[in-house]
Amino acid sequence: MSATPRLAHVVLQTSRLEDMRDWYCAVLNGHVVHEGHGSCFVTFDEEHHRVAFLSPPETLEPHSPATAGLHHVAYTFDTLDDLLDRYTDLKSQGIDPLVPVQHGITTSIYYHDPDGNSVEMQIDNFPSVDDANSYLTGPEFDENPVGVCFEPDKMIDARRAGAPVDELITRKWALANSPDLPNPLTIFADA
Repeated sequence: MSATPRLAHVVLQTSRLEDMRDWYCAVLNGHVVHEGHGSCFVTFDEEHHRVAFLSPPETLEPHSPATAGLHHVAYTFDTLDDLLDRYTDLKSQGIDPLVPVQHGITTSIYYHDPDGNSVEMQIDNFPSVDDANSYLTGPEFDENPVGVCFEPDKMIDARRAGAPVDELITRKWALANSPDLPNPLTIFADA
């Protein structure tokens, strides 16, 4: 059996290198490892770089949801409190989410970078891969594999009031506390 690879980094091509660098450093709490010659390398952990940017001399066409390609890149946190803290920190910097989604398998908050690429910040809602796989093959996910929107500020208020994490990371909580939000697919389609 061959070895299993691990994801090392993502490289994005951009005509807005400085904006992209600053945005990803803020969102990922990262820092620049190297910049120059139309490129920039950023990390936020033990890897030498996790996100890089290439800026060709010609102006690139803007990202469009109507083109084929990568839909989003996801970054995970250990706890719901960590995810909500990052949301609060980004909001204080003027970085607002595109759409928060309770997928069931994850609690996720999506953002758009300056070029319009989608970035997911998430937590896993199950303690083990087996539990997650059981959910993925179950009726709730089969009926709606995308999930439902939720309001992070209401989740933060509930958490501060003592609501347990296990209650907050369910579609039931999201639907009960944000019943009038649109289907996440309509938001992705319009973005």
